[in-house]
Amino acid sequence: MKIKKVTCHWLSAPVERPFTSSRGWLYSTRNTCLVEIETDDGVVGWGECYGPSAVAKAFIETQLAGQIIGRDPFDVEVIWEHLYNRIKDYGQTGMAIAAISGIDIALWDIIGKITGKPVHKLIGGAFRDEVQAYATGLYFIDMDRVTEEAVEEAQKFVSEGFRAIKMKIGLGSLQKDIDRVAAVRDAIGPDVRLMVDANHCYSVPNAIRLGRKLEELNIDWFEEPISPEDIDGYVEVSRALDMAVAGGENDFTRFGFRDKIVRKAMDIVQPDVCAAGGLTECKKIAAMASAHGVECVPHAWGSAVGLAATIHFLASLPDQPPCLVPQPVLLEFEQEENPFRDFLAKEPIVQKSGVVAVPGGPGLGIEVDRDVIQKYRVA
Repeated sequence: MKIKKVTCHWLSAPVERPFTSSRGWLYSTRNTCLVEIETDDGVVGWGECYGPSAVAKAFIETQLAGQIIGRDPFDVEVIWEHLYNRIKDYGQTGMAIAAISGIDIALWDIIGKITGKPVHKLIGGAFRDEVQAYATGLYFIDMDRVTEEAVEEAQKFVSEGFRAIKMKIGLGSLQKDIDRVAAVRDAIGPDVRLMVDANHCYSVPNAIRLGRKLEELNIDWFEEPISPEDIDGYVEVSRALDMAVAGGENDFTRFGFRDKIVRKAMDIVQPDVCAAGGLTECKKIAAMASAHGVECVPHAWGSAVGLAATIHFLASLPDQPPCLVPQPVLLEFEQEENPFRDFLAKEPIVQKSGVVAVPGGPGLGIEVDRDVIQKYRVA
């Protein structure tokens, strides 16, 4: 069996209510780059790339696809190392690795379909058959009602069964951020887990000042408080705060995570399977984190393909730490408008009472709806 064809699908859909974060740019569309790999026996696997879809598509089509045609899809790690070494001189991070990630996920999907096994069985087995989901949302939409909207959205998530929520912060005023988080905490009560995500908008001193106030509100973790390049700053923030500090969605491969994990610059690392190197590489990142007592809670932002891959990855991770009553592993289940999350799979991935079942079908365990691809295709 050999790889016969690699096709990239760039999809884009308008967003009815555009939203933003501390980064400042407006999300007026949702985009994704899906990777479709077909074998000479007609088996098709699906993957997804994080980041600008046009860039991922161009990178795969011009740099990577030709390198895997004619190869055995079961040689997934051999292929990963070959692709990485081909682009090492100019692509150790960023979109080059996101492109490899999409290919890697698609190969695991193929292997699962050929063997009749779900992906989690192929990467070590499942420690659990369901995962607890947390709702990511509470972006900035109407700046005149930014706190009221956050409260309303958080209450909606709780009514839908979520027992954990992650909200955006970074309004340019520490007091505004504190007041907004306090309003959400008061609205959802003390029993719903609450996390905050700053999208690296603070300086080290301000992150520490804000973090100490957030600790009074029983915040589970403070995500991306400062710029991802500042490892020393992360060490300083992590040591200064009692609550967990999280980050890593902007890091790539085990090499990119190595120093942050070894130095324990953060308590939680958040590799994205569609960005950090796919399932093959994220398993290595998670193993390295476990060896250093750092928790791994992956970032997830994309379509049903990436979400399914993330669930299989989470299912394969041991409890952190192992104990009689372990803390549940958490799946990021982003909740802003996204037709690729909701409609791309013929049987959508859904949460019930804050819990998502681990797919049990072959490969990723989802069937991609080609009509959705046709509807939203850009190229």
